Amino acid sequence: MFNGLPEAAMIFRSPYPDVVIPESSVSTYVLKNAQELGPKTALIDGTTGATLSYGDLAAAIRRAAGGLASRGFGKGDVLGIYSPNTLQYPVAFHGVAHAGGVVTTVNPHYTPGELATQLRDSRARFLVTTGEYLENAREAAEEAGGVDEIFTFDEAPGATPWTELTDAPELAVGPAIDARRDVVALPYSSGTTGGPKGVMLTHRNLVANMVQLEGIDSLSRPVTQDDTLVAVLPFFHIYGLLVIMNWALANGARIVVLPRFDLEGFLGAIGEYGITYMHLVPPILLALAKHPIVDQYDLSSVEAISSGAAPLGEDLARAVEQRLDCVVSQGYGLTETSPVTHHGPNQRKGQCPHASIGPSLPNTDVKIVDVESGAALGPEERGEVWVRGPQVMLGYLNRPEATAETIDAEGWLHTGDIGYVDQDGYCYIVDRLKELIKFKGFQVAPAELESLLLTHDQIQDVAVVRSPDPEAGEVPKAFVVADGELSAEDVMSFVAENVSSHKKIRRVEFVDSIPKSPAGKILRRVLVEREESATRQD
Repeated sequence: MFNGLPEAAMIFRSPYPDVVIPESSVSTYVLKNAQELGPKTALIDGTTGATLSYGDLAAAIRRAAGGLASRGFGKGDVLGIYSPNTLQYPVAFHGVAHAGGVVTTVNPHYTPGELATQLRDSRARFLVTTGEYLENAREAAEEAGGVDEIFTFDEAPGATPWTELTDAPELAVGPAIDARRDVVALPYSSGTTGGPKGVMLTHRNLVANMVQLEGIDSLSRPVTQDDTLVAVLPFFHIYGLLVIMNWALANGARIVVLPRFDLEGFLGAIGEYGITYMHLVPPILLALAKHPIVDQYDLSSVEAISSGAAPLGEDLARAVEQRLDCVVSQGYGLTETSPVTHHGPNQRKGQCPHASIGPSLPNTDVKIVDVESGAALGPEERGEVWVRGPQVMLGYLNRPEATAETIDAEGWLHTGDIGYVDQDGYCYIVDRLKELIKFKGFQVAPAELESLLLTHDQIQDVAVVRSPDPEAGEVPKAFVVADGELSAEDVMSFVAENVSSHKKIRRVEFVDSIPKSPAGKILRRVLVEREESATRQD
């Protein structure tokens, strides 16, 4: 009981009716309209203009699956994709899925050591990359062991051309799929704490999230066959993988694929291809709101923008709406939730408060829990946001303890974010309980950087926390206890040599000691509050 009410009454249920989730493989669901759409363009290379129709996409997927099967790749085997966005990325993902395998998606900016760690942990048998990243891929595969073959999408010398798979006979029927138990995607997330862990997402997880997104059409703008989307967010990230790549294809839309974000190339693609709906992150919206070059491009085709991966400021959302004359909303989710749990209604301007992430998706329950007592809270009361629904991951690969810390016995996933639900059922995220740093939407685990920094001979102790930044949202800052002469540049260079770019230390402060609890745990909250206070004073 709480405030005289049973705990069940403190569960915030979605305002949308429940949806029926088919027991389907993810590839069957995404390609459900491919035969009917046939010659319609599915994918456009935004840099070269090359295209792939729905019919050709489906055939290429079956051939890729056949090529993999001919090499002994089967049920439960893992293939890593270490590549920027390309037209062949969805072919590889669904080729593996159709063959009964698992895709572990990897940030192409990972160092060989970071890639090797993921390959080893996921037990990847095959790896596909591009010529630009081939040297790193080969070094990582040698270090990890167990990688049988490396492919390149662009047929760069020194590896097997991807076309050897897509030129193979089609695999008409793949192995039987248990949608509820068979893992198909294995992105890596740091969760609430610690280093990266493999997030086991099943076929049903991904299908459920797409069906749930379709179930919000009564309040939100749907994605239809008449839409053209831009894939500037990376497919290796669950946001790009599910919301853009898979959901848009399932709805028969066109996707303009860009390998990376370049402002002029991005703006040019919007005008050239008539982009109607964009899924973006706050740093890109910041450029849309403030950069003078935006006025040189025709962006009149844009009707709606959905922002995710990091909190979107109200003023920024309104500025983009005004400049582009479109509707801007935001959603919320985690890698562990496939990813979407909430989405702000966006059929018209002002429909959803810009500070809100909106109500929860169909079949998704929310509970706000007092951090100290564990009691369920009511409307307008702030606590940790817990979610429960069919999009919640199966668990962390080979990490039963971490899984149990994140998903409780009743199926509630503890997000580590602090928020509240208003009287209308709309949710607001106001702070983060967990320690992760969100740099331009990418997760950075402080513990990983602290472990690295402590290997430096002149660093006695260190704590890494998030530091507010107007462009990136947050940047990693290191509080360092040093022995002898050591500059901030020395610290930042040391980290930069060993991690991918989004994990770089961007700020350094030297201190006499790191605040810790009696048990020796870093009192990160003390440092975060100090940093936020200093930022406000500036």
